[in-house]
Amino acid sequence: MGSSLDTTSPWWTPDVHQDRRPFLIGRNAIQAAMRGFFAANGFLEVDTSTLQVSPGNEAHLHAFATTAITTSGEQTPLYLHTSPEFACKKLLAAGEKRINCFAHVYRNRERGPLHHPEFTMLEWYRTGETYETLMRDSWQLLALAAETAKTKTLTYRGHSVDPYLEPERLSVAEAFQRYADIDLLATIEADGATDHEHLATMLKASGIRVADDDSWADMFSRVIVERVEPQLGFGRATILDEYPTSEAALARRSPRDNRVAERFELYACGVELANAFGELTDAEEQRRRFEVEMAEKQRVYGETYPIDEDFLAALDVMPAASGIALGFDRLVMLATGAPRIDLVMWAPVTDYGP
Repeated sequence: MGSSLDTTSPWWTPDVHQDRRPFLIGRNAIQAAMRGFFAANGFLEVDTSTLQVSPGNEAHLHAFATTAITTSGEQTPLYLHTSPEFACKKLLAAGEKRINCFAHVYRNRERGPLHHPEFTMLEWYRTGETYETLMRDSWQLLALAAETAKTKTLTYRGHSVDPYLEPERLSVAEAFQRYADIDLLATIEADGATDHEHLATMLKASGIRVADDDSWADMFSRVIVERVEPQLGFGRATILDEYPTSEAALARRSPRDNRVAERFELYACGVELANAFGELTDAEEQRRRFEVEMAEKQRVYGETYPIDEDFLAALDVMPAASGIALGFDRLVMLATGAPRIDLVMWAPVTDYGP
């Protein structure tokens, strides 16, 4: 399949479009196949609103803000959502059992070969089912994308994955031990509190930079980015499982170990494809976690986002569920061999900034 590396001409230039078109046709085929998968498994496709009173409350996600103006001139701040998650969970609270959603989502401060300010998120939720079920779903969708694209491998930057092989399941603690020689769980108390100095000492011993103002979360992220992620998803996909509770703001704690949460991420060819939770349904605990996240956002970026009180109210009646968000464009890239995310988007956002 041909590709255009031309970044100087607009995407709508006829010759550029002709180079991009095979990727786009592949995208449509994969999306149709996935819709068939969900329909065959008893899911109802839903369509959520893009404008929300809160874009989400994760410290390092950045939103686009706007203002709603009534006919009388009254103004209300709104945001383009960073995920359809809040709306989907409200639908679970309303009584839906299995839902899926292809949603355009918006994230500021993101642009590159794997990042775009507007992209498509595929989310699906199962009430009354464990998050291990989502691991099986994810594996099946990798294989379905490859089958639809008529390829035996998913590829990116010279690396490949056999999507038909069952993914490796690796806990975050195991990954820290294997790739950085760090005993992560030794830095987390039984109640989930973290030991900053202990982790800093182990990072320094492993030759990883530690800044004077690093938080525990900063150091955790540095190990993930520098030592763990570059090792994941080669030959076969990797499921990175059991994140520390402090790094899983919307996931319930693991019944096996209170220090970690029911959260996993899916990787292929070193690319993060999906993020999944056994969903937290304790509204009081969710509020506390949001407040912690927003305090960190204020510390690092000097801004915060409002908390969606309607969402917290819905958690009080939402049943036990598991949910997952998959970067649909990224999976299309790997299935079609496209080197950049904009090549699998019918009409990408016009370049802006330096």
